Amino acid sequence: MNRRQLIRHLATLALCERFSFASRAWAAGQALPPPGVHEFSGEVTVNGQPARPRMTISAGDRIVTGNNAQAIYIIGSDAYLQRADSAVQVIEDNATRRVLRILQGRLMGVFGKGEKSLQTPTATIGIRGTACYIEAAPAQVYFCLCYGEAEIRAPGETAILETIATTYHDHPLYLNADRQRMMVPARVINHSDAELILLESLVGRIPPFVGMGYHRY
Repeated sequence: MNRRQLIRHLATLALCERFSFASRAWAAGQALPPPGVHEFSGEVTVNGQPARPRMTISAGDRIVTGNNAQAIYIIGSDAYLQRADSAVQVIEDNATRRVLRILQGRLMGVFGKGEKSLQTPTATIGIRGTACYIEAAPAQVYFCLCYGEAEIRAPGETAILETIATTYHDHPLYLNADRQRMMVPARVINHSDAELILLESLVGRIPPFVGMGYHRY
């Protein structure tokens, strides 16, 4: 095991330990974290205003993280980790549907039940009860469906180009603006199981890969 793998392994163990404590707390009747901004570091704004702990996020809001910043926030039964130099806008949020636009940068999300749509510069991704990691740029988007199901469409179109179902980071893709090479196989990059465990813990869930002998990432 090299140094990077060791650090990742230790981080996963630490988060699993934290999750275990959280599970016992929930079993004892303690509440989950409230929706809104959970924690952040560096320069983070919501609609141009400095972020605050527990700040509510709703339809129309735009979350921007600056250089060396990141934010974790909760919307309903979904939790997000937004990395540095990223911009995300909540386009729609109601009882049956949530739409996020990833304008630029990197976002991890874990999702509860209900229809969710992620709009990126090169594709629209429909998801239901799953988890994913996205890196968005104008000409190319990296998309890893960490587990669950997703439908990929070209921007502004209703026809489904591909339906993906994965158990454990099985089918990462580059989604290109070039329609001739829109979907290109990729590898798992820049996100970890520890982060997924943490996000799911904030909304009272455990990732399906826990206890199944995975934890490669």
